Amino acid sequence: MAKITLDQLSKSYGSTEVLHHVNGDIDDGSLVVIVGPSGCGKSTLLRMIAGLETVTSGQITIGGNVVNDLEPAERDIAMVFQNYALYPHMSVRKNMAYSLKIRKIPQSEIDRRVEEAAEILELSPFLERKPRQLSGGQRQRVAMGRAIVRDPQVFLFDEPLSNLDAKLRVQMRLEIRKLQKRLGVTSIYVTHDQVEAMTLGDRLMVLNAGRVEQFDTPIALYERPASMFVAGFIGSPAMNFLAANIENGVLTLENTTTLAGSTVVSGAVIIGIRPEHLVQSPDGPLAVRIEMLEHLGANTLVHGVLEGTKTPIVVSIDGLQTLPTDAVLCFAPLEGQIHMFDPHTEARLPV
Repeated sequence: MAKITLDQLSKSYGSTEVLHHVNGDIDDGSLVVIVGPSGCGKSTLLRMIAGLETVTSGQITIGGNVVNDLEPAERDIAMVFQNYALYPHMSVRKNMAYSLKIRKIPQSEIDRRVEEAAEILELSPFLERKPRQLSGGQRQRVAMGRAIVRDPQVFLFDEPLSNLDAKLRVQMRLEIRKLQKRLGVTSIYVTHDQVEAMTLGDRLMVLNAGRVEQFDTPIALYERPASMFVAGFIGSPAMNFLAANIENGVLTLENTTTLAGSTVVSGAVIIGIRPEHLVQSPDGPLAVRIEMLEHLGANTLVHGVLEGTKTPIVVSIDGLQTLPTDAVLCFAPLEGQIHMFDPHTEARLPV
Protein backbone atom coordinates (compact mmCIF):
# COMPACT_ATOMS: atom_id res chain seq x y z
CA MET A 1 0.00 0.00 0.00
CA ALA A 2 1.22 3.51 -0.76
CA LYS A 3 0.34 7.16 -1.04
CA ILE A 4 0.56 8.62 -4.56
CA THR A 5 1.48 12.25 -5.20
CA LEU A 6 1.09 14.00 -8.55
CA ASP A 7 3.13 17.21 -8.64
CA GLN A 8 2.74 19.64 -11.58
CA LEU A 9 2.32 16.73 -13.96
CA SER A 10 2.18 17.65 -17.66
CA LYS A 11 2.17 15.67 -20.89
CA SER A 12 2.79 16.90 -24.43
CA TYR A 13 2.92 15.22 -27.81
CA GLY A 14 5.11 17.60 -29.80
CA SER A 15 3.49 21.02 -29.54
CA THR A 16 0.17 19.57 -28.34
CA GLU A 17 -0.21 19.69 -24.55
CA VAL A 18 -2.78 17.13 -23.36
CA LEU A 19 -2.28 17.41 -19.56
CA HIS A 20 -1.63 20.72 -17.82
CA HIS A 21 0.07 20.83 -14.40
CA VAL A 22 -1.99 18.15 -12.68
CA ASN A 23 -1.65 18.10 -8.87
CA GLY A 24 -3.18 15.73 -6.34
CA ASP A 25 -2.53 13.50 -3.33
CA ILE A 26 -4.08 10.03 -3.33
CA ASP A 27 -4.09 8.76 0.23
CA ASP A 28 -2.85 5.34 1.21
CA GLY A 29 -5.68 2.80 0.95
CA SER A 30 -8.14 5.15 -0.76
CA LEU A 31 -9.93 4.80 -4.11
CA VAL A 32 -9.75 7.88 -6.32
CA VAL A 33 -11.76 8.09 -9.54
CA ILE A 34 -10.49 10.15 -12.46
CA VAL A 35 -13.57 11.19 -14.40
CA GLY A 36 -14.25 13.36 -17.41
CA PRO A 37 -15.50 13.32 -21.00
CA SER A 38 -13.75 11.44 -23.80
CA GLY A 39 -10.48 13.08 -24.80
CA CYS A 40 -9.94 14.96 -21.53
CA GLY A 41 -6.66 13.12 -20.76
CA LYS A 42 -7.77 10.74 -18.01
CA SER A 43 -6.40 7.53 -19.60
CA THR A 44 -3.17 9.34 -20.49
CA LEU A 45 -2.78 10.34 -16.84
CA LEU A 46 -3.36 6.76 -15.69
CA ARG A 47 -0.83 5.43 -18.21
CA MET A 48 1.73 7.95 -16.96
CA ILE A 49 1.25 6.69 -13.41
CA ALA A 50 1.60 3.12 -14.69
CA GLY A 51 4.79 3.97 -16.60
CA LEU A 52 3.25 3.26 -20.00
CA GLU A 53 3.60 6.93 -20.99
CA THR A 54 6.60 9.17 -20.33
CA VAL A 55 6.28 12.30 -18.20
CA THR A 56 6.94 15.57 -20.05
CA SER A 57 7.30 17.57 -16.83
CA GLY A 58 6.39 17.22 -13.17
CA GLN A 59 6.78 14.32 -10.78
CA ILE A 60 5.00 11.12 -9.75
CA THR A 61 5.69 9.73 -6.28
CA ILE A 62 4.49 6.30 -5.10
CA GLY A 63 5.14 5.32 -1.49
CA GLY A 64 7.61 8.18 -1.09
CA ASN A 65 9.67 7.16 -4.14
CA VAL A 66 9.86 9.19 -7.35
CA VAL A 67 8.95 6.77 -10.16
CA ASN A 68 9.25 8.99 -13.27
CA ASP A 69 12.17 6.99 -14.67
CA LEU A 70 11.13 3.54 -13.44
CA GLU A 71 9.84 0.87 -15.81
CA PRO A 72 6.24 -0.33 -15.24
CA ALA A 73 7.48 -3.61 -13.74
CA GLU A 74 9.51 -1.67 -11.16
CA ARG A 75 6.61 0.45 -9.87
CA ASP A 76 4.82 -2.33 -7.96
CA ILE A 77 1.46 -1.58 -9.56
CA ALA A 78 -1.19 -3.82 -11.15
CA MET A 79 -3.45 -2.64 -13.95
CA VAL A 80 -6.92 -3.86 -14.98
CA PHE A 81 -7.94 -2.97 -18.56
CA GLN A 82 -11.37 -2.70 -20.18
CA ASN A 83 -10.65 -5.53 -22.64
CA TYR A 84 -9.61 -8.03 -19.91
CA ALA A 85 -6.36 -8.90 -21.80
CA LEU A 86 -6.63 -12.61 -20.89
CA TYR A 87 -4.67 -15.35 -22.65
CA PRO A 88 -7.38 -17.34 -24.51
CA HIS A 89 -5.41 -20.62 -24.58
CA MET A 90 -4.77 -20.61 -20.82
CA SER A 91 -7.12 -21.69 -18.05
CA VAL A 92 -8.32 -19.21 -15.44
CA ARG A 93 -5.77 -20.65 -13.02
CA LYS A 94 -2.88 -20.18 -15.45
CA ASN A 95 -4.02 -16.67 -16.43
CA MET A 96 -4.02 -15.64 -12.79
CA ALA A 97 -0.69 -17.33 -12.08
CA TYR A 98 1.21 -16.18 -15.17
CA SER A 99 2.78 -12.98 -13.79
CA LEU A 100 3.96 -14.87 -10.69
CA LYS A 101 5.40 -17.67 -12.78
CA ILE A 102 7.58 -15.35 -14.89
CA ARG A 103 8.83 -13.77 -11.65
CA LYS A 104 9.88 -17.27 -10.59
CA ILE A 105 7.74 -17.30 -7.44
CA PRO A 106 7.74 -20.80 -5.84
CA GLN A 107 4.86 -22.95 -7.09
CA SER A 108 3.46 -23.48 -3.61
CA GLU A 109 3.20 -19.69 -3.11
CA ILE A 110 1.63 -19.27 -6.57
CA ASP A 111 -1.01 -21.88 -5.72
CA ARG A 112 -1.76 -20.23 -2.39
CA ARG A 113 -2.20 -16.76 -3.90
CA VAL A 114 -4.35 -18.00 -6.80
CA GLU A 115 -6.62 -20.04 -4.52
CA GLU A 116 -6.99 -17.12 -2.13
CA ALA A 117 -7.83 -14.64 -4.91
CA ALA A 118 -10.24 -17.11 -6.52
CA GLU A 119 -12.08 -17.50 -3.23
CA ILE A 120 -12.34 -13.72 -2.76
CA LEU A 121 -13.70 -13.30 -6.30
CA GLU A 122 -15.91 -16.43 -6.21
CA LEU A 123 -13.95 -17.95 -9.09
CA SER A 124 -12.95 -21.23 -7.42
CA PRO A 125 -15.38 -23.37 -9.52
CA PHE A 126 -14.02 -21.89 -12.76
CA LEU A 127 -10.25 -22.23 -12.28
CA GLU A 128 -9.85 -24.92 -14.96
CA ARG A 129 -12.06 -23.20 -17.55
CA LYS A 130 -10.80 -21.16 -20.51
CA PRO A 131 -11.83 -17.48 -20.85
CA ARG A 132 -14.22 -18.29 -23.74
CA GLN A 133 -16.25 -20.45 -21.33
CA LEU A 134 -16.89 -17.49 -18.99
CA SER A 135 -19.35 -14.60 -19.01
CA GLY A 136 -18.15 -11.01 -19.35
CA GLY A 137 -18.42 -10.41 -15.62
CA GLN A 138 -16.47 -13.58 -14.83
CA ARG A 139 -13.72 -12.59 -17.27
CA GLN A 140 -13.45 -9.21 -15.60
CA ARG A 141 -13.12 -10.93 -12.22
CA VAL A 142 -10.29 -13.07 -13.64
CA ALA A 143 -8.53 -9.89 -14.77
CA MET A 144 -8.96 -8.50 -11.26
CA GLY A 145 -7.71 -11.78 -9.78
CA ARG A 146 -4.58 -11.56 -11.90
CA ALA A 147 -3.96 -8.13 -10.34
CA ILE A 148 -4.70 -9.29 -6.78
CA VAL A 149 -2.25 -12.21 -6.81
CA ARG A 150 0.61 -9.80 -7.48
CA ASP A 151 -0.05 -8.14 -4.09
CA PRO A 152 0.86 -4.67 -5.49
CA GLN A 153 1.12 -1.30 -3.78
CA VAL A 154 -1.37 0.21 -6.21
CA PHE A 155 -4.31 -0.94 -8.38
CA LEU A 156 -5.01 0.97 -11.60
CA PHE A 157 -8.36 0.46 -13.35
CA ASP A 158 -8.78 1.76 -16.92
CA GLU A 159 -12.54 1.82 -17.65
CA PRO A 160 -12.81 -1.87 -16.68
CA LEU A 161 -16.62 -2.06 -16.96
CA SER A 162 -17.21 -0.34 -20.29
CA ASN A 163 -17.68 -3.64 -22.18
CA LEU A 164 -20.39 -4.93 -19.81
CA ASP A 165 -24.15 -4.49 -20.04
CA ALA A 166 -25.90 -1.97 -17.77
CA LYS A 167 -27.10 -4.46 -15.13
CA LEU A 168 -23.72 -6.19 -14.88
CA ARG A 169 -21.93 -2.84 -14.63
CA VAL A 170 -23.94 -1.99 -11.50
CA GLN A 171 -23.15 -5.40 -9.98
CA MET A 172 -19.46 -5.25 -10.85
CA ARG A 173 -18.86 -1.74 -9.56
CA LEU A 174 -20.25 -2.82 -6.19
CA GLU A 175 -17.93 -5.84 -6.25
CA ILE A 176 -14.94 -3.65 -7.09
CA ARG A 177 -15.74 -1.26 -4.25
CA LYS A 178 -16.18 -4.07 -1.70
CA LEU A 179 -12.98 -5.73 -2.92
CA GLN A 180 -10.96 -2.52 -2.66
CA LYS A 181 -12.26 -1.89 0.86
CA ARG A 182 -11.43 -5.46 1.87
CA LEU A 183 -7.89 -5.39 0.47
CA GLY A 184 -7.16 -1.77 1.45
CA VAL A 185 -4.97 -1.20 -1.61
CA THR A 186 -4.52 2.34 -2.94
CA SER A 187 -6.51 2.44 -6.18
CA ILE A 188 -7.06 4.78 -9.13
CA TYR A 189 -10.07 4.18 -11.34
CA VAL A 190 -10.68 5.89 -14.70
CA THR A 191 -14.19 6.28 -16.16
CA HIS A 192 -16.26 8.66 -18.27
CA ASP A 193 -19.41 7.57 -16.41
CA GLN A 194 -20.17 10.09 -13.67
CA VAL A 195 -22.67 7.77 -11.95
CA GLU A 196 -19.95 5.12 -11.71
CA ALA A 197 -17.55 7.75 -10.39
CA MET A 198 -19.97 9.01 -7.72
CA THR A 199 -20.70 5.52 -6.39
CA LEU A 200 -17.12 4.23 -6.38
CA GLY A 201 -14.74 6.98 -5.32
CA ASP A 202 -13.63 8.27 -1.94
CA ARG A 203 -12.60 11.32 -3.96
CA LEU A 204 -13.10 12.34 -7.58
CA MET A 205 -10.64 14.13 -9.85
CA VAL A 206 -12.71 15.86 -12.55
CA LEU A 207 -10.66 16.51 -15.70
CA ASN A 208 -11.62 18.89 -18.49
CA ALA A 209 -9.35 19.37 -21.51
CA GLY A 210 -6.33 18.14 -19.56
CA ARG A 211 -6.89 20.34 -16.51
CA VAL A 212 -8.20 19.45 -13.05
CA GLU A 213 -11.48 21.31 -12.56
CA GLN A 214 -12.03 19.98 -9.03
CA PHE A 215 -10.60 17.24 -6.79
CA ASP A 216 -12.91 16.51 -3.87
CA THR A 217 -15.39 14.08 -2.34
CA PRO A 218 -18.48 13.08 -4.35
CA ILE A 219 -20.76 14.98 -1.94
CA ALA A 220 -18.68 18.16 -2.22
CA LEU A 221 -18.71 17.96 -6.02
CA TYR A 222 -22.48 17.57 -6.04
CA GLU A 223 -23.27 20.21 -3.42
CA ARG A 224 -20.50 22.76 -4.12
CA PRO A 225 -19.29 22.40 -7.73
CA ALA A 226 -16.33 24.71 -8.36
CA SER A 227 -17.30 25.52 -11.95
CA MET A 228 -20.10 25.23 -14.48
CA PHE A 229 -18.29 22.30 -16.06
CA VAL A 230 -18.29 20.31 -12.83
CA ALA A 231 -21.89 21.35 -12.08
CA GLY A 232 -23.02 20.15 -15.51
CA PHE A 233 -20.96 16.97 -15.52
CA ILE A 234 -21.70 15.68 -12.01
CA GLY A 235 -25.34 14.76 -11.46
CA SER A 236 -27.86 12.97 -13.66
CA PRO A 237 -29.78 14.55 -15.27
CA ALA A 238 -27.48 17.54 -15.63
CA MET A 239 -27.93 20.84 -13.80
CA ASN A 240 -30.11 23.52 -15.47
CA PHE A 241 -28.32 26.78 -16.31
CA LEU A 242 -30.23 30.07 -16.64
CA ALA A 243 -28.91 33.54 -17.49
CA ALA A 244 -29.78 36.15 -14.87
CA ASN A 245 -28.90 39.53 -13.42
CA ILE A 246 -28.58 40.59 -9.77
CA GLU A 247 -29.36 44.05 -8.48
CA ASN A 248 -29.84 44.96 -4.82
CA GLY A 249 -30.03 41.29 -3.86
CA VAL A 250 -32.80 40.51 -6.37
CA LEU A 251 -32.14 38.00 -9.13
CA THR A 252 -33.98 38.58 -12.44
CA LEU A 253 -34.15 35.95 -15.18
CA GLU A 254 -34.32 36.73 -18.90
CA ASN A 255 -38.13 36.43 -18.85
CA THR A 256 -38.29 39.01 -15.99
CA THR A 257 -39.01 36.33 -13.35
CA THR A 258 -37.47 37.36 -10.01
CA LEU A 259 -35.90 35.20 -7.30
CA ALA A 260 -33.96 35.83 -4.12
CA GLY A 261 -30.42 36.63 -5.24
CA SER A 262 -27.16 37.44 -3.48
CA THR A 263 -26.03 40.37 -1.39
CA VAL A 264 -22.41 39.57 -2.24
CA VAL A 265 -22.62 39.48 -6.04
CA SER A 266 -24.15 41.96 -8.47
CA GLY A 267 -24.42 42.13 -12.24
CA ALA A 268 -24.74 39.33 -14.80
CA VAL A 269 -24.60 35.74 -13.50
CA ILE A 270 -25.46 32.22 -14.56
CA ILE A 271 -27.62 30.38 -12.03
CA GLY A 272 -27.70 26.61 -11.78
CA ILE A 273 -30.55 24.51 -10.36
CA ARG A 274 -30.56 20.72 -10.37
CA PRO A 275 -33.70 19.06 -11.81
CA GLU A 276 -34.35 17.27 -8.50
CA HIS A 277 -34.25 20.58 -6.61
CA LEU A 278 -37.28 22.06 -8.39
CA VAL A 279 -40.63 21.43 -6.69
CA GLN A 280 -44.01 21.74 -8.41
CA SER A 281 -45.96 24.63 -6.90
CA PRO A 282 -49.04 26.53 -8.21
CA ASP A 283 -47.43 29.87 -7.39
CA GLY A 284 -43.83 28.83 -8.14
CA PRO A 285 -41.78 31.53 -9.89
CA LEU A 286 -40.42 29.27 -12.65
CA ALA A 287 -42.99 28.55 -15.35
CA VAL A 288 -41.99 25.66 -17.62
CA ARG A 289 -43.72 24.85 -20.92
CA ILE A 290 -43.65 21.06 -21.36
CA GLU A 291 -42.14 19.65 -24.56
CA MET A 292 -41.56 16.00 -23.64
CA LEU A 293 -41.85 13.56 -20.74
CA GLU A 294 -39.33 10.84 -19.95
CA HIS A 295 -40.80 8.09 -17.74
CA LEU A 296 -38.13 6.35 -15.64
CA GLY A 297 -40.30 4.40 -13.18
CA ALA A 298 -39.70 5.97 -9.79
CA ASN A 299 -39.66 9.43 -11.35
CA THR A 300 -40.55 11.32 -14.51
CA LEU A 301 -38.30 13.85 -16.22
CA VAL A 302 -40.13 16.88 -17.56
CA HIS A 303 -38.27 18.39 -20.53
CA GLY A 304 -39.38 21.87 -21.48
CA VAL A 305 -38.43 25.51 -21.86
CA LEU A 306 -38.62 28.42 -19.46
CA GLU A 307 -41.84 30.22 -20.40
CA GLY A 308 -41.22 33.22 -22.61
CA THR A 309 -37.73 32.04 -23.62
CA LYS A 310 -36.00 29.29 -25.61
CA THR A 311 -33.92 28.23 -22.60
CA PRO A 312 -34.23 24.45 -22.00
CA ILE A 313 -35.03 23.22 -18.51
CA VAL A 314 -35.43 19.74 -17.03
CA VAL A 315 -37.38 18.93 -13.87
CA SER A 316 -37.54 15.60 -12.02
CA ILE A 317 -40.96 14.83 -10.53
CA ASP A 318 -42.06 11.79 -8.52
CA GLY A 319 -43.77 8.80 -10.08
CA LEU A 320 -45.12 7.98 -13.54
CA GLN A 321 -47.03 11.19 -14.13
CA THR A 322 -48.77 11.93 -17.41
CA LEU A 323 -48.96 15.60 -18.35
CA PRO A 324 -50.19 17.25 -21.55
CA THR A 325 -47.55 18.49 -23.98
CA ASP A 326 -47.44 22.29 -24.27
CA ALA A 327 -48.97 22.68 -20.81
CA VAL A 328 -47.30 25.15 -18.45
CA LEU A 329 -46.30 24.01 -14.94
CA CYS A 330 -44.88 26.21 -12.20
CA PHE A 331 -41.92 25.19 -10.05
CA ALA A 332 -40.03 26.64 -7.10
CA PRO A 333 -36.36 25.94 -6.27
CA LEU A 334 -35.67 24.37 -2.90
CA GLU A 335 -34.18 26.76 -0.37
CA GLY A 336 -30.40 26.97 -0.61
CA GLN A 337 -30.27 25.02 -3.88
CA ILE A 338 -29.50 27.82 -6.33
CA HIS A 339 -25.87 27.86 -7.51
CA MET A 340 -24.29 30.92 -9.10
CA PHE A 341 -21.47 31.12 -11.65
CA ASP A 342 -19.49 33.86 -13.34
CA PRO A 343 -20.68 34.04 -16.99
CA HIS A 344 -17.13 34.76 -18.22
CA THR A 345 -14.87 32.49 -16.13
CA GLU A 346 -17.65 29.96 -15.31
CA ALA A 347 -16.24 29.79 -11.75
CA ARG A 348 -18.54 29.38 -8.75
CA LEU A 349 -19.72 32.58 -7.09
CA PRO A 350 -20.79 33.11 -3.45
CA VAL A 351 -24.53 32.88 -2.90
